[in-house]
Amino acid sequence: MTSAVLSESKFDVYRTVTEQIIAAIEAGAGTCKMPWHAGIVPMTMPINAATEAPYRGVNIIALWATAAVNRYITGYWASYKQWQKLGAQVRGGERGSVIVFYKEFERSDSEGGDDERPRFVARATRVFNAEQVDGWEYPSVKVKSEVVLNEQLEAFTLATKANILHGSHRACYSRHTDRIEMPKPEQFVGTPTSSPTEAYYAVLLHELTHWTGAPHRLNREFGLRFGDRAYAFEELIAELGAAFLCSALRIVNEPRADHAAYISNWLEILDRDPKAIFTAANQAQKAVEYLAELTSSNLGR
Repeated sequence: MTSAVLSESKFDVYRTVTEQIIAAIEAGAGTCKMPWHAGIVPMTMPINAATEAPYRGVNIIALWATAAVNRYITGYWASYKQWQKLGAQVRGGERGSVIVFYKEFERSDSEGGDDERPRFVARATRVFNAEQVDGWEYPSVKVKSEVVLNEQLEAFTLATKANILHGSHRACYSRHTDRIEMPKPEQFVGTPTSSPTEAYYAVLLHELTHWTGAPHRLNREFGLRFGDRAYAFEELIAELGAAFLCSALRIVNEPRADHAAYISNWLEILDRDPKAIFTAANQAQKAVEYLAELTSSNLGR
């Protein structure tokens, strides 16, 4: 690695990496798998963006753990200096993830002895995920799409006139840009009970439900950060809205596994307020009716 070695004073490499993994386990790592974990880089093998070499041993587990806690979708990592050499810049305030490499220990003349085998000592460095940097484009991967375009669903989404951008590494609605970002259709895979087509459209309908909540539409409250109560409640609304839409449009709505991250928040909300599920369902219904009226109007019906 080209990154400078971390200060060794009071720094325990093994403990730091172990605590990193424990934190992920306690946060429920391993329960979140997006429906498009195919086509970019499987998170089962973190890869160095500069050398294209896969990480090895405990570093794989450490980077898995960090990706799970921070919800990184891409498997590309590199040190600060490596990202600079690639023409990218780590964003200010981003914290690197600790990995381990082994450096040969140079013996002093006084050590001598018959054992001439090389000795190695663990050293630590920090790497950053591609989602923590600006100015780097993901390598293009040619993958045949298994998503079959559905004419009814395509007409429905086009009639909303929502700004939908394909090619992102995750699905999201940005209130700042008023844009829905989606992975390419070929990045979606099916499940035992739903096809890649259904997985793709279920995610798109989820994001469209978020889209209805913009200030100049239905003006719903959004959370300020991932994990806060308002954020989780908006996700619950989008989950229900997608379920209503999938049912109306006759496609299977597989629960998005990344919603496991919201479950504890949902349970807390529902436990504190018995009316919360009624409110969420009402807001979801309003979103569905808004979309139905909008598409009907734009289609001239």
